[in-house]
Amino acid sequence: MGQKVGKIWLIGGTGESREIAQIMACDRIPCVITIATYQGKNLYPMTPHLAVKIGKLESKSIKQLCDQEKIIAIVDASHPFAVNISRNAIHIAQQQSIPYLRYERPPLKPNRQVIEIDNFETLIQGNFLQNKRVLLTVGYQSLPWFQQWQHQAILYARILPRIESLTVALQAGFTEDRLIALRPPINAQLEQAIWQQWNINLVVTKASGKQGGEAIKAQIAEALGIPLIVIKRPTIPYPQQTDKISDIIDFCHQHYLGKNDD
Repeated sequence: MGQKVGKIWLIGGTGESREIAQIMACDRIPCVITIATYQGKNLYPMTPHLAVKIGKLESKSIKQLCDQEKIIAIVDASHPFAVNISRNAIHIAQQQSIPYLRYERPPLKPNRQVIEIDNFETLIQGNFLQNKRVLLTVGYQSLPWFQQWQHQAILYARILPRIESLTVALQAGFTEDRLIALRPPINAQLEQAIWQQWNINLVVTKASGKQGGEAIKAQIAEALGIPLIVIKRPTIPYPQQTDKISDIIDFCHQHYLGKNDD
């Protein structure tokens, strides 16, 4: 077999990216995985074929990555709401003619308790939260949106157990007694117990799919008769996308093997 040229760039940070990385490791496909935080590094297998790089990437650093690592194809398995990395990766891919494929989590079928809203701005400007006991499961970066509602509703937030998350939550007006720091996954029994413990009568989450716990929240909402507001995913014109892991692996084989020297 000829010498292998270049690597696949896997944009990680999700459970699906871990699954993709494990298959690529087994298939000995050279891969560079990028994640935003150190906490996710241990999720990926340690093999000579995989390299994990940590830190947020902008256009300039993405271009440097592609040049230095001789990237031959890009697999975007980032979170559905990680729009900046996806947009920047698409831009560089088109600029440098690098094949790009997005893994997009399948959306859930809404049930009668689900209220879909386009974005946080629409939610905040509406009257959805007025006088409600609200549980926010939207990620710490979205909590500043709700600061203006702290005196018009009773707001609780679930955040990751990180100093950064706690700092942002406190600055957004959340007191310690209205925060719970838990690392997912969170099973249905615990999810329901949290809602009942705080007498929640409205839950706000993001359309993160089954893997992001959206299905469990929808299940509990229906069981308890509690409205679930779901913020829709941002609309991004992905050049190419799939919701099948098998398509991703085929894509990797196609472009990796296609770059072998004779």
